[in-house]
Amino acid sequence: MAQFTGTHVLITGGGSGIGLATAKLFLQAGAGVAIAGRNKQKLDESAQQLGGGDRLICHAADIADPEQAKSLVQAVEKKFGKIDILVNSAGTNIKDRTFRQLTPEVWQKLIRTNLDGAFYCIHAVFPGMLARKNGLIININSIAGKRATPLGGLAYAASKFGMTALGIGLGAEEKDSGIRVTNIYPGEVDTPILEFRPTPVTDEHRERILRPEDIAGAVLYVAAQPPHVSIPELIIKPTSQAYV
Repeated sequence: MAQFTGTHVLITGGGSGIGLATAKLFLQAGAGVAIAGRNKQKLDESAQQLGGGDRLICHAADIADPEQAKSLVQAVEKKFGKIDILVNSAGTNIKDRTFRQLTPEVWQKLIRTNLDGAFYCIHAVFPGMLARKNGLIININSIAGKRATPLGGLAYAASKFGMTALGIGLGAEEKDSGIRVTNIYPGEVDTPILEFRPTPVTDEHRERILRPEDIAGAVLYVAAQPPHVSIPELIIKPTSQAYV
């Protein structure tokens, strides 16, 4: 399958979880893929797992730093010539997530990584997309960006609600410029972020929830739509998880 031959994709948080699964599917579909993350060793290990040859590049960057986000985009554009699709998949959470446990430092950490990082990457890819009048931005959000339940924690939910507004607002502003924006809201997914749960997640629970590949498939579905089709929001959850 070579549906995305000639398409170039930048995936933040590409070293594990949803980002890694998404990179795998895009490579299988013929795209050129850049994966980014803070840990260079993990990125290199993921690259070996993915293969991809010269269609895959890795770039270590902390996207919570606007200059590193800008340098990341510049490096990928220099290699590939352009970025057609940005997948904002980088995100984090913390164990001590109730309001009583939160500190300003922890709050800022989550906002910087989950929300500011997405903005900085969008801001950096935007000029190229605008010049070509074509581009797709996919934000891997969370049901926590729709429902501020205690499961994700207040700071995490606030960062994801911010991402919701960022994606919907940008899509509305740029509806006539050829730039499309999609927010994907996964429910519980079996990814490394579960290690930050206050209560350890059992193997039985992991079996009932989503896999990273489920979300990656949704990303490719969105990306496969023709330019006149836009999907602003897509919610995907485990059958066993309530959406109320």
